[in-house]
Amino acid sequence: MNATRPQPVLSNAISTASATGRLHFANLRQRSLLTAKLRLVWVVVGFAFFALTAFVRIAQLGLGAQNPAEGAAGDGLAPPRAEITDRNGVPLARAFPAYSLWFDPKALGSKGLPLVKTPEEVARALVQIFPSEDYDDLLARLKAGKGTYLRRRVLPEEANKVFALGEPALEFPREIQRFYPQGTLAAHVLGFVDADGKGKLGMEAYLNARLTDKAHLSEPVALSIDSRAQGAMEDELAHEMLLTHAKGAAGIVLDVDTGEVIALASLPSFDPNRSDLADNDHVKNRATNEVYELGSTFKPFTIASAIEAGVVTDMAVRYPATPLKVDGYTIHDHESYGATLNVPETLIHSSNIVAAEIADKLGGQRLRDTMIALGMNQRANIELPAKGFPIWPRGDWPRLRTMTVGFGHGLAVTPLHLAQGYAALVNGGIWRPATLFKVDPAHASAGRRVFQASTSARIRQLLRLIVVDGTGRSANAPGYRVGGKTGTAEKAGSNGSGYKNKHAVIATFAAAFPMDKPRYVVIAMLDEPQANQSTSGQRTAAWNAAPVVGRVVPRIGPLLGVVPDGRRDVDVSDLTPLVANGEGE
Repeated sequence: MNATRPQPVLSNAISTASATGRLHFANLRQRSLLTAKLRLVWVVVGFAFFALTAFVRIAQLGLGAQNPAEGAAGDGLAPPRAEITDRNGVPLARAFPAYSLWFDPKALGSKGLPLVKTPEEVARALVQIFPSEDYDDLLARLKAGKGTYLRRRVLPEEANKVFALGEPALEFPREIQRFYPQGTLAAHVLGFVDADGKGKLGMEAYLNARLTDKAHLSEPVALSIDSRAQGAMEDELAHEMLLTHAKGAAGIVLDVDTGEVIALASLPSFDPNRSDLADNDHVKNRATNEVYELGSTFKPFTIASAIEAGVVTDMAVRYPATPLKVDGYTIHDHESYGATLNVPETLIHSSNIVAAEIADKLGGQRLRDTMIALGMNQRANIELPAKGFPIWPRGDWPRLRTMTVGFGHGLAVTPLHLAQGYAALVNGGIWRPATLFKVDPAHASAGRRVFQASTSARIRQLLRLIVVDGTGRSANAPGYRVGGKTGTAEKAGSNGSGYKNKHAVIATFAAAFPMDKPRYVVIAMLDEPQANQSTSGQRTAAWNAAPVVGRVVPRIGPLLGVVPDGRRDVDVSDLTPLVANGEGE
């Protein structure tokens, strides 16, 4: 029989089960791989979420919170204000981290009391820690219930004392604050930064936008100041102020070829690190913001103008030196120097009479034009915000005005005006604006010509002669060939009260060195120096301002590249016989 044999049931079942099992295990493997991949994706997403959260928080801290206590000033990578340096890279102003004292009235909760103790108790405790603070002011701020600074720049030991009070509302945010590592040095040049971080006075105010520009925070601003020369000038002026009991002083060192201000001092000074104490009379800059009649230091301008105009052509010509009456006013000298004087003797003895006569021959218009060319009729050219406006005689100058200006009265300017004028006298005749920025000599201002080179050469001879044989002897630093002119002017009273106080004078010495090839002008001015034993009973510039220059020049000369050389000097051989034979000798 050929009937088909039936298949075994067990065999079919095993076959089916075997196929189904393989399919089951294959699906299990796929599901496991998919689960692993999903878990990996969730881990990556989780890490990305946490990284994004951290990034957002860092950005918030970087931008800063409304409450200064919530963020640290050190969170940023760059300071909020760029550094200021001197011409050699010495830091003059920089940022540093410091603590402040912040009052947070919500520290104990929005519904709770702002302080554990009473506001009166806390205010009294804070005054004991910070004696310079005002109790009533602190109390008012604590009671106002608003978040506020109670004090900026808190020392660590002071913060510990405040912390010991146990007041959670008193917090200590760390912030970047302005620091002046050289203390009071060049304070009037730098100015300071107030509690709100804004520049006040000086270059801090002038450069405020540049110093806070985020794109340039890491780039220091180099000034023309040389901190070594600045220190020497301030030191010598302070020494002379102490000796003569002067009420103030000013000093300038100016590069005659570039107009760079190498040193600019005003005393008394102030500490820019204590901006809370900086708002007083000491912030007045006597070198650029206060105007004075600078006396006989103007006589070389008169002589130079007369040489330019052809009024003075022969140094041997003699002029009457007896008291001169003009329009009811008598022009006289400090003492009698003889019946006649020539030009070298006029400057050596500082004769008002002959200087007035030469100015009279020159004429008001020509003398006025010279003073305008020297910038004496406008504010000084300098980057500082505070610049005094000269007391300038308006309109045509009558005869008496011309004569008084000729010997340094009737026209009031700043010491910086005088420095710029002397630079033009000795550098070949070019007037240039002064600057507090470091200048490449190849790109210095072209300036404007005021005197011919030959006139400048003659004035250099005369200025050197004054220091060798005249009133400037005490400025004669050996080897440096200093030349200059003294000036002692009676100080005009306020409100047009005239010259009633005969003992109140402005004593000035205007100098340059080395006179055979001038590099720097040096100005030293003392406000109301007193006559005493240290000055042999004298109060004139020959006894107080000139010695300052005589001490400053040897200190700064080698630092500025001027090496003393006793074998060189200005050739004054054609002038020396005129002085030796003069009646005023």
